[in-house]
Parts: sequence; C-alpha cells; structure tokens
Amino acid sequence: MESLESKKLALLRILQILFDYSDSEHMLVYDDILLLLQREYGLTVERKAVGRNVSLLKEAGFDIVTTQRGTYLAERTFDDSELRLLIDSVLSSSHISPSQSKALIGKLCSLSNKYFRRHVKNIYSVHEWNKTENQAVFYNIEIIDEAIERGRKIKFAYNKYGADKKLHRSARHVASPYQMILHNQRYFLMAFEEKWQHVRYFRLDRITDIEETEEPLTPIRSVKGFENGIDYRRFSSSMPYMFSDELKPVEFLVDGWAIDQVIDWFGKDIAIESSGEKYLVCVRASLDAMEYWAMQYANAVEVLSPSELRERIRRNFLSAAKKYQK
Repeated sequence: MESLESKKLALLRILQILFDYSDSEHMLVYDDILLLLQREYGLTVERKAVGRNVSLLKEAGFDIVTTQRGTYLAERTFDDSELRLLIDSVLSSSHISPSQSKALIGKLCSLSNKYFRRHVKNIYSVHEWNKTENQAVFYNIEIIDEAIERGRKIKFAYNKYGADKKLHRSARHVASPYQMILHNQRYFLMAFEEKWQHVRYFRLDRITDIEETEEPLTPIRSVKGFENGIDYRRFSSSMPYMFSDELKPVEFLVDGWAIDQVIDWFGKDIAIESSGEKYLVCVRASLDAMEYWAMQYANAVEVLSPSELRERIRRNFLSAAKKYQK
C-alpha cells in the first residue's frame, strides 16, 4: 500500500532515477524503477503507479521514450560530448586551482547519468595539470562583475611567483575594470589605470585582496584608442600576448610551413602575399608582444619593419648567443 508521502515523492524520484540510470543504451523496465525507488529512496509504490507517473512526466514535457525494451530519458541539457568538452576546458585552464577544478568537474558530471561519470577517469588527475594555487579566482570574478555592473573602480594586490613557487605581492593597483577576457587559456582583467593613463591586462589568478571602491570608473569610450568601445578581434589578431602598448604596423617574412601558425595566432583578417619562397605578412600588433612572438618562431620568421622592433630582436639574439658560446 502506497503512503501519502510516497505518492507525493514518487514523481520526482522516478524522474531522478531516469536521469541517473537511463539512456538509449540503458533502458529501465518498471521493475527496475521499483527496485531503485526502494534501494535509493526507501520508497515502496505499486507497479501501476510507475507507469502513471511516467505518463505524467511525458505530459509535463520531459523527453521520455518508452519501447518494448524499457523506458529512458532521451534529452538532457547537455549531451555527453558537450560535457566532455566543458570538462576538458576546466582541466586545461591554468587559472583554476586543482580543488576548484575537481569541484567544477563533479558538478558537470552530475548533469549526466552515472554511466558517463564512470568514464570520466581524469577527474582524479587534476593535480597533474599546471594549475594556479590561488583559490580566490572565482571570488575575483564575482567582485569584478559586480564592480563593472555598478560602474565602480576596484583596488587589488598583484602577485608574482618567487623561487619558492609561492605567490608574493609585487604591487597594489587601483583601476577601472572593463572586461574579463579568456586568452591563450589564461583569464585576464582588462582595466584602465588612471595613475598611468594606460589600459593594462592583469592575470586573474595573480590577483588577491580585491575590493570594490566607491569611486566611479572611467568610461571606456573616454580612453584614448577605445573611443568606439572594445574591439574583441584585437585580442586574437593584434595581441598574441596580452601586452598593452599601442598597436603598430608590423611586416615580417615567414616560411610556408609556418603560415598555419601565423593564422592560428593572428586570425584570417591579415594581409598575406607571396614573396619568392616565403610569404610577406602585414599585421597591426603590439610591438612588445611581437618581440616575443617573433623570437618564438625565429627559425621561420624574419621581422622587416618597424626598424625599432627588428633592432630589439637583433639585440636579444646577440645577447642569447653570448650565453651559449663555448
């Protein structure tokens, strides 16, 4: 005999059982559901009540399929491939700490059934990835979001790693926050420092002791170079690294095999033309960022202009060559 409490809970518990234990490859017959109701929730209901509740769930709009082999929940908010993509993104995000990564992955796994969770073995390997130890990242995001919404400046400590592999405070900053940007698998805060009249990019996992102030932020359109707001293409096509100096035209020669890498870093909205056995590429970019990028691809790239950038790179290689002389 069903109790009144059982009748009230049966509908929700049956939905949870279908969520946790069923898919197109793992269908449940009504006897399976009865067994799981008893085992998981201590509920005893009549067999016909299972069919009645399944029908009610279908009427409520849940995509539940019933065949001769059994019943299963067909549609979920995320399919398994989408969840796997999100989980891999969490694992590869260096700005999320190991404990926070594991908690997030656990929440993502809970959006699918138990069969999916059994296959996510790498939930236990988060400590093997290069992760930040700064536990304040999510708190930072919350405070920055609130400050942007309220149009307020923020103040915070910025930190760098020392030889002891721990974060150490390097400076205090007061700035107008504009946007948080995921770039090259790192999370950055884009902010304007009134003291230096300069837009800068701060790693979120290097920020601690953050506070919202009562001082109104400087509107982004009043900042030189941002009169039209934020151009998000700039971050992929002009800034291979998050340096904040003024963008300038840069020309360089590149070997054919490296064109794939050039497009990967700068996008397709760049000028590329054949130049003998090489290709001439023209971009607008941060010279500080291009200095590092060109050195990274030194075997394939030769910067032609501007001359100041070419000279910087030449000096860098001369200095490096001295270190490797016998």
